[in-house]
Amino acid sequence: MKGLVSDFRTFIMRGNVLDLAVAVIIGIAFNAVVNSLVNDVIMQIIAAIFGKPNFDNLTFNLGDGIIYYGKFLTALINFLIIAATIFVIVRAFEELQKRRKGTEEELEEAPEDIVLLTQIRDLLAANGSGSAGATPPAQPPIS
Repeated sequence: MKGLVSDFRTFIMRGNVLDLAVAVIIGIAFNAVVNSLVNDVIMQIIAAIFGKPNFDNLTFNLGDGIIYYGKFLTALINFLIIAATIFVIVRAFEELQKRRKGTEEELEEAPEDIVLLTQIRDLLAANGSGSAGATPPAQPPIS
């Protein structure tokens, strides 16, 4: 029993479990936002155009059975709207990441003259002539 509790504690404390829990909670919250967008905004626009917020009451009879093809159409439209919404959000996030990465790279890239001056400074420091008060090495006479 003691080993089981210890193993469970080790399992729970692993980062993957916590990351997964956060992802599930964020996913549930995001689902509510997307469903609200679809049902409260986009489907209402469809209702303004077609006169109905959904197609659930569209049916046809087949023998003694009733085929609810309207519910399928509503589910299909909801799926397409949700997929398009997620696509737009992911695309916008990727574009934001590219811009942020580009900005970081621009900050990291120094102009060529600064790079050269830095190299000269480093070489002088390595030769010992870059320190304050040091005398430059003797130059050989030019003949």
